[in-house]
Parts: sequence; C-alpha cells; structure tokens
Amino acid sequence: MRTGISFTVAPSDRQRLIALIRDRNAPQKHVWRAEVILLSADGVGTVEIMRQTGKSKTCVWRWQERFAAEGFEGLLRDKTRPSRIPPLGPEISERVVALSLADPPCETTHWTADMMAAAVGISASAVRRIWKAHGLQPHRWRQFKLSNDPQFVAKLKDVVGLYVDPPAHAIVLSVDEKSRSRSSIAPSQACP
Repeated sequence: MRTGISFTVAPSDRQRLIALIRDRNAPQKHVWRAEVILLSADGVGTVEIMRQTGKSKTCVWRWQERFAAEGFEGLLRDKTRPSRIPPLGPEISERVVALSLADPPCETTHWTADMMAAAVGISASAVRRIWKAHGLQPHRWRQFKLSNDPQFVAKLKDVVGLYVDPPAHAIVLSVDEKSRSRSSIAPSQACP
C-alpha cells in the first residue's frame, strides 16, 4: 500500500495552476492535472480526488509524484515512451536503396513496395518510408523513347537546326499534337 504523499504548493504555482484551469484554450489533460494538484494541496483525499476528476488512483498518484518531483513544468509534458517496434538499422535502408536502383528480379518494369518488402524482409510501409526519405519513386521512372518514324532523324535535325541557327526574321512555333483536345469533348464530358 502506498504511503501518503504530501507537498505544499507555492503561491506563485497556485496562481499558475488556477490560471491553467481557467484557460479555455488549455489542453484538458493539463487542466485535470492541475485540478488533481490543487485538490491534493487543499488536503482532499485520494478517493475524493478520484471522484471529482474521474481519474484512477494510479493516475492521481502519478501526477502527485510528478508535481512533487518536477513542479509545475512537470505537469505540462508527457514522458516519452519507447517505440513498440525497434527502428530499422542503416544497413537495411542502404540495402533497400541499392535494390531500388537495380532492376527487379522478375519480368516487371519496376519495384513495388510489396516486392521490395518480400526481398528485404521488412514491411511494405517501411519500404515506402525509406523511399520517401531518399526521394525514390521506382514506379515513376522516365526514359527517352525514340520514335518509330523512319524520317525521325531528318525531322530532328530540322527542328534542332531552327533553334541552333534560326533564319533571319524567323519565328519558330511549336505545336504539340494531342489525341483529344478540350474543344472536341462533349459538354457532358467536360470537367467543371
């Protein structure tokens, strides 16, 4: 059984606790912590504090002990807890990056998060986090594709020649062919 904890609240701390309780924008967890401390300082028993605040006995004790040890500032922060999952080491991250830059093992065009996760032995979400941290997007690779047009080389020389050595008083216009222009879309298909 726990022995009673006793502490006194300095007048300056009491004013801060009251101001915290009255602050409409204060987080509720800070408000009820301040209430626990003020009630404790006024000599109210643990059972009555539990009834008034709706908190458990261990919760009341925890914040009494925290205030006794750390003062007002101890009420405003939560203790950090260790992660349930241990962090991945740098060697796993390096392996994912190296594999991402290489070709996938089977007849696919790019790595997927699930394929990479199976290859490395981690979760797909961990693979996505590593890709995001390194700016990798294996599903978005760009490659220059040559045209199948037999006159492609001649056309390329003509276009590049206009930019490299334009004729005097000439205007170079560029037209991009689209398979479907906006004007050919029916009104019912048009985007708002």
